[in-house]
Amino acid sequence: MTKETDRTENQQVISVWVRDPRMQKNDFWHAYIDYEICLHTDSVCFTKKISQVRRRYSEFVWLRRKLQANSLLMVHVPGLPPKNPFFSLNNARQITDRMKGLQKFLEQVLQNPLLLSDSCLHLFLQSQLSVPMIEACAAGRTHYSVVQAVQRCGLRRFHSEEDLHNNLKISCDSDSDSSEGRDPEHKIKDLEASSLDLIETSQEEEPSCLPRST
Repeated sequence: MTKETDRTENQQVISVWVRDPRMQKNDFWHAYIDYEICLHTDSVCFTKKISQVRRRYSEFVWLRRKLQANSLLMVHVPGLPPKNPFFSLNNARQITDRMKGLQKFLEQVLQNPLLLSDSCLHLFLQSQLSVPMIEACAAGRTHYSVVQAVQRCGLRRFHSEEDLHNNLKISCDSDSDSSEGRDPEHKIKDLEASSLDLIETSQEEEPSCLPRST
């Protein structure tokens, strides 16, 4: 009985919610829905114990593909709510169902120790980096570390106007999938220059469960 209680008390908690869907407009003709991801945890695997970021469906699609690729097929990554060709930004039921499916996906991902060690997952959940910059940071191709990017969460996204424009061209509707292509090195350096003023030069050591590169 005592051992059971001790095991329960020592168990680390990771709670995640996907909520607050909001319509965002690229321009007059194109719009999409993004969702707030709230994470509360006492796990030593996370740099921040409380965080909030906003992500759209296509970014979840990218994350799932990335997790599957990085795990080298050693685990089965949970599924996402399926892409719906008839998804409507004005259909509250469809939006709610998708939101619930995205939360279930994250809950299942966070239960897997192997997936939990992926830097891309941590940057997705706890940084304001765009998808191309998540890939660059996780691969060690930025002047700031994974921990530093997470610590600066809450400031504006680390990308330039050019990056924003190109991201919008990649995906112009709420159901489109993100491109997996990486930016050329010179473009990443340009993006870094726009974000260096937001990054602290702290040399804080990263948690052991956060790899420095994928």
